[in-house]
Amino acid sequence: MPTILRIGLWRFFFFSKEGQEPAHIHAAAQGKEAKFWLVDGRLARSYGLRPHELTQLAVIVREHRELFLEAWHEHFDRNA
Repeated sequence: MPTILRIGLWRFFFFSKEGQEPAHIHAAAQGKEAKFWLVDGRLARSYGLRPHELTQLAVIVREHRELFLEAWHEHFDRNA
């Protein structure tokens, strides 16, 4: 489960066995979690997050999209 970035309490990561899915990133903190698709930045699902938290996370995902995609491809292309 590579951690790609930490911002405040939030940890941005993906699971090593998710390479069969489209590129995405998970964000988790304090028992809350969200998953965003990296192709279009849409929310895939969330647990325990309030609307303003989801908005903040969506902004972070957009701002760091290239970093997340590079990490995704580096990890999964190497392990293919």
